[in-house]
Amino acid sequence: MAKPFPAHADIVGSYLRPSYLHQARRDFASGAIDKAALTAIEDRAITELVENQKAAGLKVITDGEFRRAFWHIDFLENLNGVEGYVPEAGYNQQFKGKAAPSYNIRVNGKISFNAEHPFLNHFAFLQKLAENGDGSVAKATIPSPTMILRQELLANDGSSSLQAIYPSLDEFYADLAATYRDAVKAFYAAGCRYLQFDDTNWAFLADATKQQEIKDKGLDPQEIATICARIINESLAEKPADMVITTHICRGNHASSWLFSGGYEPVAEQLFSTAYDGFFLEYDNDRSGDFAPLRHWSNNGSKIVLGLVTSKFAELEDAEVIKARIEEATQYIPLENLCLSPQCGFASTEEGNKVSEEAQWNKIKLICAIAEEVWG
Repeated sequence: MAKPFPAHADIVGSYLRPSYLHQARRDFASGAIDKAALTAIEDRAITELVENQKAAGLKVITDGEFRRAFWHIDFLENLNGVEGYVPEAGYNQQFKGKAAPSYNIRVNGKISFNAEHPFLNHFAFLQKLAENGDGSVAKATIPSPTMILRQELLANDGSSSLQAIYPSLDEFYADLAATYRDAVKAFYAAGCRYLQFDDTNWAFLADATKQQEIKDKGLDPQEIATICARIINESLAEKPADMVITTHICRGNHASSWLFSGGYEPVAEQLFSTAYDGFFLEYDNDRSGDFAPLRHWSNNGSKIVLGLVTSKFAELEDAEVIKARIEEATQYIPLENLCLSPQCGFASTEEGNKVSEEAQWNKIKLICAIAEEVWG
């Protein structure tokens, strides 16, 4: 039986923070308010966000990642064996546009899932607000396990201790998968039935410049892609049958800036060999390439979510152009297996993209309206 999610009108996850939440985070950083006060303000902002998502017509509801500074680091640094740190010169300076804050993660011990991970309580709060009998589902978003692999093997700044901690890379890969199997179990036990692994690693591997950098390190990009697919499949190996797990493939998103270019062709075979229930793919501009790599998708019940509506810029897309693009994609994917979403979140870092909240909601409403026209 087909799973109800991804929905034909779906979302990646993050939203613009309201100004009072930005102020609260500044106040907390300066010591003007304590953690309890910040949490109360986050609770208020998330409660309002849930109402706004439902009012816009969405059935997939997130907390907007309002409790995070980054889409990925906040989760990763709360795993056992991973720490956040300030690099001397990090990957953050590589954005094509505004640089992100210089903060990153590295492995400092054997990796495992933290049973007290704060994201579990974050999800529980969201679920109580979102799932109230109206058909809505609370969606949790976390970074893919391959984000740790990329940071340690492909993009580290020289401070990595991975070789001392994991003399065998196979043990490192196995621990990544085991950590995420435990994460899946923990989210499921918390009531989560829709989980997403966000992942910039595939875009990194598909970027011609990054491929050359990988080769310069003496590594094979295709071999790394195959290893990544294996880690993901091992992470999903014990996924309950009534749980949906999707992935969003991102090319970088901070203050409307980006990191990577290139279509999906170099990694399409490995990407579509993974056992995800859905693939959120960015298709909002020429950097994303064409739909031809979708020929590697196998009809195993999974869905392709076309990110045709940009979250980076305010201009509202033409609905007819979007519908024509959906029709074009049916050359490779049956219409019933296609969905529509923004190309990325609206605030992958807490600063947010250079769009207004009004523009953000206009884009969400456009997605819902197009989905209603195309799929009913």
